[in-house]
Amino acid sequence: MKQFNVPSIYRSDLISAIKNKRRLQDKLKKDFSPTLLDFGTVQIFLARHFGFCYGVENAIEIAFNIIEAHPDRQIYLLSEMIHNPQVNADLAQRGVKFLQDTYGRQLIGFDQITAEDIVVIPAFGTTLEVEALLHSKGIQTEKYNTTCPFVEKVWNRSEQIARKGYSIVVHGKPRHEETRATFSHASAKTPTVIVNDMHEATLLAEFIRGQRPSSQFYELFKGKYSEGFDVNKDLMSLGVVNQTTQLASETQAISDFLKKTIKEHYQLDDTNLADHFADTRDTLCYATNDNQSAVSGMLDTDADFAIVVGGYNSSNTSHLVELCAEKLPTYFINHASRILSAREIETCDWKTKQISRVADFMGDKRPAKILITSGASCPDSIVQEVIYRLLDLFNCKDKIHQVAAQFG
Repeated sequence: MKQFNVPSIYRSDLISAIKNKRRLQDKLKKDFSPTLLDFGTVQIFLARHFGFCYGVENAIEIAFNIIEAHPDRQIYLLSEMIHNPQVNADLAQRGVKFLQDTYGRQLIGFDQITAEDIVVIPAFGTTLEVEALLHSKGIQTEKYNTTCPFVEKVWNRSEQIARKGYSIVVHGKPRHEETRATFSHASAKTPTVIVNDMHEATLLAEFIRGQRPSSQFYELFKGKYSEGFDVNKDLMSLGVVNQTTQLASETQAISDFLKKTIKEHYQLDDTNLADHFADTRDTLCYATNDNQSAVSGMLDTDADFAIVVGGYNSSNTSHLVELCAEKLPTYFINHASRILSAREIETCDWKTKQISRVADFMGDKRPAKILITSGASCPDSIVQEVIYRLLDLFNCKDKIHQVAAQFG
């Protein structure tokens, strides 16, 4: 896979060494067990896969190259480059301005930009409507587009099944930049509806079966269906694609459930199922799959609690928290400074995004056994800071060189 020139401020020598050794030992990526860092009074278990993915490194490299190449021009980001506060703050410090927030709310009006300005499309992509608006102002988007290739893969898959006459169901968070972009691209080709979770998939199934009056669809799915969507005919044949960072098991469950619903309602078998249901296969990106599988692999470890590091509005990170929280106490932090002391930590609720303080989070058991992972938009340098903060609190930072030598 391509190697990117990512600023050294986001790298960690320790974590790079660990990842490189694991990569050499497991070239086919079949071993999802965590890496043990044994410091005596504290044992840290690092997930097999975590941190920057291909799409994030690609976006960061392009963005920093644009800044370096155009010191005399005003550079705008359409919205957050990625869902990591440090990276976005670093870009802002270099003079980059943000046109929208992560939910599409305007921060700077499009009327304030000119053809002389540069507008960078973030890794999540953007809608066709926004692209058209920028083009109308004479702004080139192709040259400054950092859309993740795995997001574009979903758009391409949507177009393929649209050409065959299927409607599209997008499994995603309706307000997320990527879902809005995917919905825009899909709905330009075929009737499209967004489902956020299995509950909404169940509601959709009731319309497929004719168990609810069609008029209810337009209220229950308000703002989530394409213009002109006809619930009486546009749910007769469909395919499921997804926001690439969704929980893999949930996407699969929704797809299987809707397939079963279609199969039973139209009395189909495997020979004619394709008449009404498209085989879209899995449209989750490799990093989402790897990171979620790595969390599942490390949850078999006997541990006291887990720490998940990443941006609070990061979808893929939130799903890692969700997985960990099913098994053991889990703390969602975006920086080492959230570990206030050996007794207290500030954590984010992955559902509500509310910040709260938890007392006695480490407990008294020794050695303390801690699972650590991070989202695909979290720099390894931040994970290293979290590890060092824990070592300071356990008074064992002097052992870092001894442990690091195992991966040299």
